Amino acid sequence: MRLLISNDDGVFAMGIRALADRLATAGHQVVVVCPDRERSATGHGLTLHDPIRAELVEGVFHPDIQAWACSGTPSDCVKLALGAILDEPPDMVLSGINQGANLGTDVLYSGTVSAAMEGVIEGIPAIAFSLTSFANRDFRPAAQFAEQLLEIITDQPLPELMLLNINIPPVEAIDIKGCVIARQGVRRYVDLFEKRVDPRGKTYYWLAGEVLEPVDHDEDSYQLLAEKLQQLPQFAALEHVPTDVMAIQQNWITMTPLQYNLTSHLGIGQLQAWQTQCDLPLLRPDSSEETVKS
Repeated sequence: MRLLISNDDGVFAMGIRALADRLATAGHQVVVVCPDRERSATGHGLTLHDPIRAELVEGVFHPDIQAWACSGTPSDCVKLALGAILDEPPDMVLSGINQGANLGTDVLYSGTVSAAMEGVIEGIPAIAFSLTSFANRDFRPAAQFAEQLLEIITDQPLPELMLLNINIPPVEAIDIKGCVIARQGVRRYVDLFEKRVDPRGKTYYWLAGEVLEPVDHDEDSYQLLAEKLQQLPQFAALEHVPTDVMAIQQNWITMTPLQYNLTSHLGIGQLQAWQTQCDLPLLRPDSSEETVKS
């Protein structure tokens, strides 16, 4: 397969080298375009007010890999690769292997997931890989799983355009129970802003915090959504689908399908009913504005 690989940890990160080198050794055509430095938690940000530079990188990856270091965000990297660097589109866009989890609501902030999502926006299926630890640096089980997954997808392509968000537990391969399809859970953080003073006497703040998990289902809006969907026949099977947050704690590799369309289809029905009940005067022009325009 022709693979475009990016990340948000930067060109010298161990995770992207483990992934790219493993897949190149397996015979895939790999091109790497990733940030020239760490760009974690940049979300789907794009560089609009500064030039984006890209330079060839030599001596870092497998000799068959063409690698570029880009000055932009992870989303910039994939957009630049698809629009300017590659001669033809790849079969898939991969992102990672990220150092740290991208579970639950992390996907809204993740540069790793955003790089992969840029591929989906351009009509190319994508996968984001994350090792759920900042301390464990053994990316071999994750890279091995990526190779096996691509073998399956080569023989049996994904049923539709989607992003697979995959998280791998930070344990030995023998201790991984397997792979489970999971729905997106919730991860909440206790945000702490540490107030500091720089050498010039100026105050600044450093964002820190700890993840708070598991989240009580009574407070989990995603759980409430799942319970409502389970009442519909076509979504009844959701009752038996675990969240990624819970499954990873039991040493399962989690595979969660994502899309960029954030429309709440359940919410549309609820809003329509609400609008009918309260007779909401949508887009009713103000008489004074009509007078001014006339």
